[in-house]
Parts: sequence; C-alpha cells; structure tokens
Amino acid sequence: MKTKLLLSLPLVGCFAFVSCYPVHEGPRKPSKPNGDETVTSEDQQNLQEQRDRMKERDEQKLEEDTAEMKKLDADTTTTTPKEDTKKGDYAFATPVPGKEGFVFSPYNNKLVDVRDIPSGTLVQDPTYPAAEKKYFRVP
Repeated sequence: MKTKLLLSLPLVGCFAFVSCYPVHEGPRKPSKPNGDETVTSEDQQNLQEQRDRMKERDEQKLEEDTAEMKKLDADTTTTTPKEDTKKGDYAFATPVPGKEGFVFSPYNNKLVDVRDIPSGTLVQDPTYPAAEKKYFRVP
C-alpha cells in the first residue's frame, strides 16, 4: 500500500505542476463586425466613410474607363472622310514579312495584330496605356 502511495505521489505532483503552467493561446483575432452592427468609435466611422468614398471613386473611374474604351473602339473601327484627308498626320506601321494581318508598331517595334482592319485605318497602339494614346495607321 505504501509503494502505491509513493508511486502515485510524483504523478500527482506532475499534474499539479502542469496545471499551474500558463498556456499560450496565441494572438487573438479581432472579430469582424457584421453588416447589421453599427460602428461605435468615431475613428472607425471615419475609416468606414473613407472606404465608402474610395469604393465610389473606383466605381466611377471604372465606368469612365469603360466608356472611354468603348469610344476608342468605335473610333478605331470606322474611318471618316475627315480622317482620310489627314493620313500624313500619323505614322504607318510596318508589315511583318510572312505574317499577313500583323504589323510592327512604329513606336516600339512590337508585334500588333491588325487582322480584319482595313488598310489606312487609324488604330490605337495596344502596347501603350490609354492615357498615352499612341496611334498609327494600318498599311
């Protein structure tokens, strides 16, 4: 009986020692507020307003860019007599030998696909962003 008591004493001591040891639970993750909850802090409200304004600005910019791209697509697919008289204003692209419908851009010598675009049409160089607006004519 004494041996069982003596053998169980270190085991009880180990359990007591482990139960006193602090357990690290890791960093707590902040809970995300639901859409129904209202933001209480003034700083949090300001942040939320800034996010809303930024989101609205991004949506407006996307709409403007889409409208501008549609306008440019419409401008590049059709030629008007007024544009035909100004053929000397823009550089002509160089045709790629052996590849019909492909040309080298006069601005950076990169390959551009102009299949199904009539000769003499004013085309925006797709290798440049719309803000730079580099145009050339299809040979």
